[in-house]
Amino acid sequence: MKTQLLIIGSGVAGLTLAVKYAEMFPLKNITIVTKGDEDESNTKYAQGGVAVVLDEETDSFEKHIQDTLIAGDGLCDIDVVNMVITEGPKRLKELMAWGAQFDMDQTGNLDLGKEGGHSQFRVVHHKDITGYEIERALLARVHQLKNISLLPHHFAIDLITEHQLKQVSENISCYGAYVLNQKTGKILTLQSNCTVLAAGGIGKVYGHTTNPAIATGDGIAMAYRAKARIKDMEFVQFHPTAL
Repeated sequence: MKTQLLIIGSGVAGLTLAVKYAEMFPLKNITIVTKGDEDESNTKYAQGGVAVVLDEETDSFEKHIQDTLIAGDGLCDIDVVNMVITEGPKRLKELMAWGAQFDMDQTGNLDLGKEGGHSQFRVVHHKDITGYEIERALLARVHQLKNISLLPHHFAIDLITEHQLKQVSENISCYGAYVLNQKTGKILTLQSNCTVLAAGGIGKVYGHTTNPAIATGDGIAMAYRAKARIKDMEFVQFHPTAL
């Protein structure tokens, strides 16, 4: 099986990439594989909301950046912080254009909350199931786009790189992935011009976690076996409700 773009994972990262690529290149085909149900990801379980600067009278990008740097305690990449915060309003508008619905206040404007670490009211939410709503909207948009194929219950076993093809090269390339169809037991060879790992984190390898059962670090393990450099593995969120 061949595809132009192979995405491993069906959370907010993988689905957003699939939608944007499919809209930009309607003649190219995209394949998403995910080892559980199509909506089973950490995204679905995220509750709080999305922090976005919307009220320019009381808030600003500079204030949001400063709040983030303080919370990051010197560990933030300032370029990434700037990018995420300044592009936030655009990304929110995209989500809403794709069908995501967020709570409104009595005046008909987005209801902005104020959460830990934030000095201003800037958190957009959908009740207390914001992640669930974003996942729902993204999946609905994915199913509208004819050039996206979504394969649930397909477990990505490993990336296809030089060491599987018995080639020797200093520049390691990826040619796709071997994928197990968990319902038939058959292993598929998915060849792709580009392969993206969006398979989530490692929360479930710990005894106490709010992450779902699928968060076992498969994508990170595949990247490691393909000789990718792995960093920042110590940054795992342990939510107090799991302790």
